[in-house]
Amino acid sequence: MQRLVQLALDLFDPPPAAAPVPVAPAAGLSDTKPKMPSAPDGQALVAPKKIVNRPSIPVPPAVPLPSLLSPAEFRHPQANRELLLGDAVVAYALQRARRRSIGFSVGVDGLSVRAPSWVTLGAVDSALREKSDWILRKLGEARERQQRMEGGRIVWAHGAVLPYLGEPLTVVLDPSHGFAGKGGALVVAAGQGDSLHIGLPHSASPAQIRDAVQAWLMRDARRHFTERLDHFAPLLGVRWASLRLSSANTRWGSAKADGSIRLNWRLLHYRPAIIDYVVAHELAHLRVMDHSPRFWDTVATVVPDYAQLRNRLRDEPAPLWE
Repeated sequence: MQRLVQLALDLFDPPPAAAPVPVAPAAGLSDTKPKMPSAPDGQALVAPKKIVNRPSIPVPPAVPLPSLLSPAEFRHPQANRELLLGDAVVAYALQRARRRSIGFSVGVDGLSVRAPSWVTLGAVDSALREKSDWILRKLGEARERQQRMEGGRIVWAHGAVLPYLGEPLTVVLDPSHGFAGKGGALVVAAGQGDSLHIGLPHSASPAQIRDAVQAWLMRDARRHFTERLDHFAPLLGVRWASLRLSSANTRWGSAKADGSIRLNWRLLHYRPAIIDYVVAHELAHLRVMDHSPRFWDTVATVVPDYAQLRNRLRDEPAPLWE
């Protein structure tokens, strides 16, 4: 019994390990673990710094970020040439023309280049490289503008919202035709936003709703444009003869020497000050048919802040109607 108890005690309280036998260091080698000095009373012992000499590892050269990503790409629908400008692949439409120099423009579709027939392709590419910063900036701005337009695409249904004179306008389908007017009527509700009531059933297709809204906007555009033409013409000392509405995608207006004016009905999406700038711009052409400093001075006599309004018109795309 006493031996069994001792064995149990040994299991819970094992005997202390035997003291290690000191071994003398090998000849010619120093002790790899020097004795640590004892800390003074009341102070913590700080371990000595250990310096390790590591073999130097060569650092690979930095890789430019654009090379890690797919390059940006700008491709014209009628592209017949391709060039790397900076970090972007630009596929442009080259057209030979009777002109003295190389000309290029950036539009909705991308980069278009016109060059004389005697200019080599290498010379064309060199000219584009010289203007690469401007070209890439304009291509980027055009892409951003297109993305904003896509984001503002109108969904033609009951409750659709579109800009009208710079403010949101809600389309309301009114099958009972509970309004006076042809096709539709503008309803102004204080604090609730304006709405356009269209005499169509709720089962109307998106195309029917779009066409009905466009018809009303075109009638209203003619009324609004006529009022502003009559306002600015006497101030500019000109007379306009006729007004036609345009649906162009990239041109807001035009004027001919005979007094005929064309204005894009989509201008009705913009606030009145911007519409006034375009109206004054076209009327000013009845005095100066170019864009010389004298022309802009003429515009400034009736629209002093025309430069800011022109930039707004350029930077705020009208919604897509397709």
